[in-house]
Amino acid sequence: MPSRFEKHIEVTTNDLIAVDLLAKETGISKQKIKLIMQKGAVWVTKGKKTQRLRRAKKTLKQGETVHLYYDQSVLDMVPSEPLLLSDEGHYSVWNKPYGLLSQGSKWGDHCTVTRWAEQNLKPQRVSFIVHRLDRAANGVIIIAHEKSAAAALSKLFQQRQVEKHYQIWVHGRFSDKATVDNPTRVDAEIDGRSAVSYFSLISYDESQDRSLLEVTIDTGRKHQIRRHSAGLGFPVVGDRLHGQEGDKENLQLTAYYLSFKCPYSQQKKVFNLLLG
Repeated sequence: MPSRFEKHIEVTTNDLIAVDLLAKETGISKQKIKLIMQKGAVWVTKGKKTQRLRRAKKTLKQGETVHLYYDQSVLDMVPSEPLLLSDEGHYSVWNKPYGLLSQGSKWGDHCTVTRWAEQNLKPQRVSFIVHRLDRAANGVIIIAHEKSAAAALSKLFQQRQVEKHYQIWVHGRFSDKATVDNPTRVDAEIDGRSAVSYFSLISYDESQDRSLLEVTIDTGRKHQIRRHSAGLGFPVVGDRLHGQEGDKENLQLTAYYLSFKCPYSQQKKVFNLLLG
């Protein structure tokens, strides 16, 4: 069996059981099919709607299409455990570790913070992504548990009503003139979209020739901090994409601070990893 393939099966008769159909069509054991389904690699299309199919005993109907996206490397991944910072009912706040995904793909979602929240929060709730942190980054992330909460929290981000602070370690000695009150401002488009970041020096480690920087951003583009920092000539330590060749460390980028007005209590919520 190939290590990566996809299978699309049209359901031609009523009352077929999902696990039975998938096992027959792929030659994979039912036990393994169940595990693949739990890891989010099986989908079903009903009309114009396609969604994950996790229930092995689900009865299928004629006209539906079942999709299996098999990637052994994805299925073998073991999720890193996030730390729950606060369960606010409508949403929860987590400290996402290095290696855990913000969002899944068609190949699976078992290594995402959203799926972890669904499986570990009590009482159990569905989860919706509100904002993202790179897989290689770590820090504070919000997960919504209702569509209305996802919309309300996403609106705060869109209207820039969420205060976010990051810390990064970069290679080299950053300018002492870049202070919190007078940061180095970078205004450079990313993928054709406006992007603004601010960098200030916290400390310099002479023994390793690296600087600890405080970063704030006006926008949230893909890999914005990493790309802007590299553009200044100070690549983030551990950045495999935009950093120094041969860097073996984990990415040294932490989203350590998040604050916003709760759309439900109207109280200011502050989450600061540096305060413990």
